[in-house]
Amino acid sequence: MSQKKYINPEKSKTFGSKSSKIQELINHTLFILENFGIPVNGTSRRLERMAIAFLAVADVKTVKGIKFAKDLDNGYALKTRAIIEYVNEYFQENISSVSYDDIRRKDLKLLVVSGIVLQSNPNSATNDSTRGYGVNPFYADLLRRYSDKNWLKLVKTTLRDVEPIAEKLKRKRKIKKVPVQLPSGKELKFSAGLHNDLQKSIIEDFLPRYGYNAKVLYVGDTADKYLHLDKDTLGELNFFDISHEELPDIIAYSKDRNWLYLIEAVHSSGAISEIRLLQLQKLTKNCKAEIIYVTAFLNKPTFRKFIADIAWETEVWIADNPDHLIHFNGDKFLGPYKA
Repeated sequence: MSQKKYINPEKSKTFGSKSSKIQELINHTLFILENFGIPVNGTSRRLERMAIAFLAVADVKTVKGIKFAKDLDNGYALKTRAIIEYVNEYFQENISSVSYDDIRRKDLKLLVVSGIVLQSNPNSATNDSTRGYGVNPFYADLLRRYSDKNWLKLVKTTLRDVEPIAEKLKRKRKIKKVPVQLPSGKELKFSAGLHNDLQKSIIEDFLPRYGYNAKVLYVGDTADKYLHLDKDTLGELNFFDISHEELPDIIAYSKDRNWLYLIEAVHSSGAISEIRLLQLQKLTKNCKAEIIYVTAFLNKPTFRKFIADIAWETEVWIADNPDHLIHFNGDKFLGPYKA
């Protein structure tokens, strides 16, 4: 059934050294596992090892042999050392017998976590030498019907209530995202990290206190430079080219005051120094709004590291003391300074 080539023999030395029949079997196996919900985005060697380990615990040596795959209900299970012996004998491998831990920790890991492969004695200790691995009978039935014309539809119907491990892993990555609520109500998701934690605080704590109903026009993420961008409003304000590399971390606009906030979130670098201020002033010379320059820090110890760099006539905000601002000189607090 599968015509998809998961591994390029020209780019994988071990795979390329195998016979064409074994290569074909491995690609069919990866196609099956992908439709069972296993992510197939690993390295060629990792995918190859996973496929042959699965074939070993199913006792499948050829494409035609898939219809005779064995499972735990057949009483078939292999220990990790036996899996090494199997793949060495039938799949032209030369895996060392002392690498048995790699079978459990790497080759079978996703298959076991997803429930496609089961432990013959799930209550045994991790290092129990009597524990084997076999195919879950639920998946083995689908495996044996691989040659059916409607196999893909059958898999989809049978697994409709089973959340694939690939989706679970995606959700895990989402958990690592930092949710951020914009004043408009729109939610963003930052990648995890102290810099982005600070940006979250700026949007959710600084702007509600000092933003005068400010609207966030731009915010970048360490993984996405243009996580949020209101290009139209920036254009109306005659802001400089948004693709410019000198963009601050966050830009917000208060229509009530006609103030444009240029905010730098400083974790390890990037405070608004005198040089940085001159750069921003030059870039915003044609802007229709008055500019507020803010350097934000997570805490006072970080602020102390940069205090000598802070430019005059700018603001400093510290996230763990959100109700206070530090204004560097001038005749008023928080406002555009005019010489």
